[in-house]
Amino acid sequence: MDKREGITVIRDKNFYKSFAILTLGIALQNLLTYSVNLADNIMIGRFSQDALSGVSLCNQFQFFLQMLVVGVSEGIVVLGTRYWGKKELKPIPSIIGCGLRFGVGLALILFAAARLVPRQMIGLMTNDAAAAGEALQYLRIICFTYVLFALTNMLASSLRSIGIVKIGYIIAGSTLCINVVLNYILIYGHFGAPMLGVRGAAIATLVSRTVELLIVIWFLKFREHKLNLNLKKLVFIDRKYMGDYVRVSLPLLITQALWGVNSIFQTAIIGNLNDAGSVLPANSISVIAFQIISVVGYGAASAAAIVTGRTLGEHEQDPAAGIRPVVHTLQIVFVAIGVTTGLVLFLSQWPIMHIYSTLTPRAAQLTRQFIAVLSVTTVGTCCQMAADCGFLRAGGDTRFSMINNNIWTWLICLPSAFLCAFVFHFPPAVVFFCLKMDQLGKIPVIFHRLHSFKWIHRVTR
Repeated sequence: MDKREGITVIRDKNFYKSFAILTLGIALQNLLTYSVNLADNIMIGRFSQDALSGVSLCNQFQFFLQMLVVGVSEGIVVLGTRYWGKKELKPIPSIIGCGLRFGVGLALILFAAARLVPRQMIGLMTNDAAAAGEALQYLRIICFTYVLFALTNMLASSLRSIGIVKIGYIIAGSTLCINVVLNYILIYGHFGAPMLGVRGAAIATLVSRTVELLIVIWFLKFREHKLNLNLKKLVFIDRKYMGDYVRVSLPLLITQALWGVNSIFQTAIIGNLNDAGSVLPANSISVIAFQIISVVGYGAASAAAIVTGRTLGEHEQDPAAGIRPVVHTLQIVFVAIGVTTGLVLFLSQWPIMHIYSTLTPRAAQLTRQFIAVLSVTTVGTCCQMAADCGFLRAGGDTRFSMINNNIWTWLICLPSAFLCAFVFHFPPAVVFFCLKMDQLGKIPVIFHRLHSFKWIHRVTR
């Protein structure tokens, strides 16, 4: 270790190798997962701009579910990695079982809403009738993937808590291949199939989600030998861990749920601008480009959470001393990843414009502006988000994370964007920046909390 002015930097090459393997494994899984959305985005975008807008609206509900699943899964990872660090694997299946109950229940609620009040859900987010019509067709089918998605991702995240990341990208890779092939056949009507447009894209996603769940079930049954998970262990859990799980996960779930609602509100603001027909596809394209290019930043955050939980479990007697060099080292890594990601994202706008050649000039102009905004804010994302999700939450400081995130979202970003959009009538790029500025604004708060080391809490028995 290198110590200068109180900063302790890890010099052990094995640490960096282990962290890189975790980061790249999770990043590859995220890349393949987002590539499914990208494939839908590109293929639907070439079909029609209205279809692209409609699918992007429905993807907000998918994103909301994804945030709920992340909240549930992070609770499993926080507790699971601590017990893994203590070399106690027996409680982990019960913790996973607790998470599955919450996750599946939330997916069923969203499915019921999509089946019972689809028009009202779509109507909240846009005043564009053509986009709403396409969205309605897509939502009626895609809602059947919600429970499948929740089950698959919670099980894969649970395995990540004990260092198994390979299954994640196997699942995502199979989904991508199936989805692209079926999109080609069903959206455009190739090989004698009917031309189904957005309905074809939804059917392709439903088939691929079914396959990925079958893969994870097969892996648990035949290839996973650390936890030996089975249906009995997940159903008949030790209920004494339910309270531990709720205490850790509830703030995370609230944070992620409100973040998902925030995404819907963001789309509602964007979708009700006067130029919604051009703003919606620009928003959809820029956000998916950001998701694809920022996978390493998000992978580093997830890897940091695993390393943090394991380290705190190993150093129960003096956790601050054990985790301090990890914090100092990975903060430098996060900054490097953020700057690189921002630069790559900014340069990506030219090939992206070539791919989406059917966009109107106005939509293309807005896409370039939105990507420019994201190329700046992503530096903050890779620094503060990685520190929040990688250190604070893994340390059990989920309440602080909940308060900080929701203050920025509900008291600063959304009110500012609303005023800029509908009171001052500023250009869409200014509104878009208001929606994303929290990624920069959170940096000082997260940095101060991180170096106080008050975020380390005991969460295991």
